[in-house]
Amino acid sequence: MTNPSPETLRFEIIPVTPLQQNCTLLVCPASNTAALVDPGGDVDDIVAAVDRHGARLEKIFLTHGHLDHVGGTVELRDRYGVPVEGPHPDDAFWIEGLPMQAQMFGFPPLPAFTPDRWLADGDTVRFGQIELAVRHCPGHTPGHVIFFDADSRLAMVGDVLFAGSIGRTDLPRGNHADLLRAIPAQLWPLGNDVRFIPGHGPMSTFGAERRNNPYVADSVLARG
Repeated sequence: MTNPSPETLRFEIIPVTPLQQNCTLLVCPASNTAALVDPGGDVDDIVAAVDRHGARLEKIFLTHGHLDHVGGTVELRDRYGVPVEGPHPDDAFWIEGLPMQAQMFGFPPLPAFTPDRWLADGDTVRFGQIELAVRHCPGHTPGHVIFFDADSRLAMVGDVLFAGSIGRTDLPRGNHADLLRAIPAQLWPLGNDVRFIPGHGPMSTFGAERRNNPYVADSVLARG
């Protein structure tokens, strides 16, 4: 899926890995520079997307440390010589455990790595002339963050929220109560009109999920 508008942040969603994780290529039209959010694997497909846009890759941003979101990071970092920013340091144990994650899920061997910058709630990240707000949204993992572009009203939420669902919390250090607190506290104030790219599946808007999501709709949360 692409957004071809020349006036604002452009993006292309690149489903990667057998888990069909939504890696997102973000392109700043003013500078023709790009960033990748959650390059989980299938590096050749990601490189082809960068080439299609004719953009210069400047940064890699990570929402959390699960294999299907970070598995292509080292190869792309080394190929393009770009820094890696995110996630929150509470996900360091996931990234340090990448070799074991790869073995458990039948992926090719993957090295652990250290991001160039860990992120915290209230931080911003930049590439080209684009600035994204960072919000810490624990629950799916303890160090999960999301990225928000106020100008284009677009959020990249990883595995926090999906169209009609929320992230699983049964993996190590997942916390269902934390996730149910984070979504209305960190996402809903950004605005009902905000479109979001989830870690898997189709896009939606925060307004649609507040009306219809069986886990975090306003009516559901009001019942406690």
